[in-house]
Amino acid sequence: MLRLLPLSLLLLAAAAPQPPADLVARHEKEALPLLKQYCLTCHSGSQPSGGVNLDPADVAGIHKNLENWRKGLARLKDRSMPPRGAKKLPEPQRDALGVALATVLDAAPVKAVPGHTVLRRLSRLEYNNTVRDLFGVTIKPADSFPADGGGGGGFDNNADTLFLPPVLLERYLIAAQEVLEAAPANTLFFVKPSAKLTARAAAKTILERYASRAFRRPVLPEETARLMRLYDSQKVHEAGVKAALKAVLINLSFLFRVEEAPNNMGNIALSDYELISRLSYFLWSSLPDDTLFTLARTKKLRQPGVLTAQVRRMLLDPKAGSFYESFVSQWLHTRDLQTGVAAPDRGRFPQYDTRLRDAMYQEPVLLFESLFRDNAPLTNLLSADYTFVNDTLAAHYGMEPVTGSGFKRVLVDTAKRGGILTMAATLTVSSYPQRTSPVLRGKWVLSEVLGTPPPPPPPVTKTLPPSDQKENGLTFKQRLEKHRDEPACAGCHARIDPMGFGLENYDAIGRWRDKINDDPVDASAKLLTGEEYHSPVEYKALVLKQKDAFLRNLVEKMLAYALGRGLEPHDQPAVTKILAALQKDGNKSETLIREVVLSLPFGFKQ
Repeated sequence: MLRLLPLSLLLLAAAAPQPPADLVARHEKEALPLLKQYCLTCHSGSQPSGGVNLDPADVAGIHKNLENWRKGLARLKDRSMPPRGAKKLPEPQRDALGVALATVLDAAPVKAVPGHTVLRRLSRLEYNNTVRDLFGVTIKPADSFPADGGGGGGFDNNADTLFLPPVLLERYLIAAQEVLEAAPANTLFFVKPSAKLTARAAAKTILERYASRAFRRPVLPEETARLMRLYDSQKVHEAGVKAALKAVLINLSFLFRVEEAPNNMGNIALSDYELISRLSYFLWSSLPDDTLFTLARTKKLRQPGVLTAQVRRMLLDPKAGSFYESFVSQWLHTRDLQTGVAAPDRGRFPQYDTRLRDAMYQEPVLLFESLFRDNAPLTNLLSADYTFVNDTLAAHYGMEPVTGSGFKRVLVDTAKRGGILTMAATLTVSSYPQRTSPVLRGKWVLSEVLGTPPPPPPPVTKTLPPSDQKENGLTFKQRLEKHRDEPACAGCHARIDPMGFGLENYDAIGRWRDKINDDPVDASAKLLTGEEYHSPVEYKALVLKQKDAFLRNLVEKMLAYALGRGLEPHDQPAVTKILAALQKDGNKSETLIREVVLSLPFGFKQ
């Protein structure tokens, strides 16, 4: 007798996309035998190695567990898998397995959807910029707010971590009062009562204007009515306007970026007002300007070429400086210089003072900004033959002096400088207070530049001393190599350390050096791929060869920053589309921003 399945299971089985038969046959012939021989022995069963279970290894199983398999393919390509001590995978078989797995992963039926973003309050940066542009104030009241946490994608504009602690409610009230007291009277009272205009009518015009801009949409009649009741409660015109404006500044429609929940299923386009709000907080960390409001009001925003023209205009506007600084300082972790997380030992490095720290911090931001203003290739971030220095940083680098205290664009000696890898800021945040660390720098390059972070260290790990002095006749590099020979450390360090040794010509505050404690610097290493380098120039060339990984990582970081959330598997089609547009357009910087803005996750809601 046949056993009948519940109707719900039958419907699910019928709806589940089945892998093409030719793909299944190819996978079973080309990939599965190699997976069984070299991978599944460790990565299967109830206690798989590293907690990564790759079984079942059929096409359907891979498509159900894309994240693990993508990580596995990355480890296969960088030669960190199979690990030392496991059965060696010959290069021809490695290449064949890599191609076969990539084919299966690329064929995964991932449905592209916008994803869900929770109600998002303004970050501290966004609050300060918004009240600046709304009322023309120069104060920064949000600096006294509790710090914003970094969420998915590593950015502090992530909706999931922008909580509303009780202390912040009190600070909002205080900040609203501070803003209104600091605002110039002719911003607040731009319409004045006259013989032809009553004080109440003037107040209504003022309040409707400010409320609409503050709420990033047309103010509703009932909202205007509530504001006018507050105005009426005061006996003096100016006091009434300020009382109502204070209510605007503590309204949830101001403090939160609100998007109306769609009534229908599927992918729903944002309203024009919602889209300009997303766009302005992405590129300006502030509210839309009059140009964007006019485009939204007149329904011209989605006319051909309009949105891309606005992207170009906004990137060239001085307000885009907030975007350049916020994105770069969080992506590269150079914000750690300003917060004190990265703090070189002042006894060991007395040259490191506030002026030098601030100059270090600005250099990568200015390079990044120059790429977008010139629409230059994104790969210049790794290979630029120029940088930006002021007198302090030029002296630190041993360059020719620059006139004045401002930053100047200068050509660099590409044997020593050029790109983010050799900047004092990134070299300092990837060092210990008293010495350099090939491990920290290698991890930083793998994680932040290439987007292929190594796993965390084992719970019990021996650490090397803070000094880089010789011990028992061994240089620091020799001691690190000995440390790497320990079985618990070998697997990860064989991948991490070679990505850091190429930067040993730079000390813990980014100065060039030829010797370490009277011994010549050894800036050479052999990667797991078998490739070798013997200088920073050769090292940078090997990193640049991995530009596909670099660009994918940068695209994913930028999309996460723009959306204010971490990326999910359903965002991968958008990432793939952006990468294809970049490749077609010579990896131009502006193309990245344009394609993010035109992407499904940015312009739609679910």
